[in-house]
Amino acid sequence: MNAASRPVHSGQEGPHRDLDLLLRRHAAHPYLKPLLEHNQQAFDTAIAAWQAWNKEAPLVLDAGCGVGWSTLKLAERFPEHFVLGVDQSLDRLSRGKPMPLPDNAAFVRADLVDFWRLLHAAGVTLARHYLLYPNPWPKIGHLGRRWHGHPVFPVLLALGGQLECRSNWRIYVEELAQAITLLTGVSAGVEDFDPGDEPLTPFEAKYAASGHRLYRLVAELS
Repeated sequence: MNAASRPVHSGQEGPHRDLDLLLRRHAAHPYLKPLLEHNQQAFDTAIAAWQAWNKEAPLVLDAGCGVGWSTLKLAERFPEHFVLGVDQSLDRLSRGKPMPLPDNAAFVRADLVDFWRLLHAAGVTLARHYLLYPNPWPKIGHLGRRWHGHPVFPVLLALGGQLECRSNWRIYVEELAQAITLLTGVSAGVEDFDPGDEPLTPFEAKYAASGHRLYRLVAELS
């Protein structure tokens, strides 16, 4: 494992000053961009796989799963759940995996913005929802590109379940906690996190090996 990863650098010294204003705007104006057909087809295939395995099984979403290590490990960790690993990159999803695909898991190539909205429109409630090392977009002007700054964020929260985010940039997780509390009233604390010998993702393994401090947020949205 290459341990040459550099820590996140940003001009921000704390949560963005415009975060609350942006969140209130997004909460007041639902995101109505038309859904793309290929995302609808991917969604239909994913739901069919879940229902074919066990339509009563709780659903876990590994959002932005990358090469899918985390999806496979989550499927092993929660054998009574069905785990969907969603990523927009076919290249990442196609890379070699460290273990065979469990029966209670499936990979989906789709844009998360559409996939979250399709889940919500279908009335799906998640049991667990993972945002593992999302792109931090650390520049001050990048707030709107972070998931909690995106117009789809209220829909993400509406899916419920236990939301867990991990990052090597504390400000990202602090902003996410602030956003969750503002829009739902749910208190979400930020904690230092050590994955030990069982990192969930290649990024987590690389950051830990590089000596980065890692942070985690867990919020019970349901």
